[in-house]
Amino acid sequence: MAQFKTVLDTNVIIASFSKHSSSPSKEILERWKNKEYKVLYSFGTLDEYMDKCLEIGISEEKIISLVQDLLNIGTEIFIEFFHFPKYPEDPEDTPFLLCALNGEATHLISYDKHLLDLDGTYEIKICEPVPFLKELRKSLKDIENIEE
Repeated sequence: MAQFKTVLDTNVIIASFSKHSSSPSKEILERWKNKEYKVLYSFGTLDEYMDKCLEIGISEEKIISLVQDLLNIGTEIFIEFFHFPKYPEDPEDTPFLLCALNGEATHLISYDKHLLDLDGTYEIKICEPVPFLKELRKSLKDIENIEE
């Protein structure tokens, strides 16, 4: 398994419910379920996932399945510190940054311009799904080559 510890923004979760089989967000969740990397979550991120998914009409069945997966194979992060060197422009991004910083994440994956603009501000990489997938695939291939 790659040593990536990630936080997924809600827009990545929502995009994973796409009907398109080639969705990068769908692949991100599938690779997590295959335990190729870790997903961190907190009470705040979990709450936003559920609220936003219900708000846009994702079925309760799909939401329950997501929550069960997070509880079973995700890593819960308890928020112990709340200070940022730079606060996000959008207050709804705060739970994701808190989770990433408190959980010592390697990546925060998002389509949100407000979050993406913060890349380089913290010791975590803030990127969109496709660059993350490229990095993950390369890391897994490197691990595979080492094991051979």
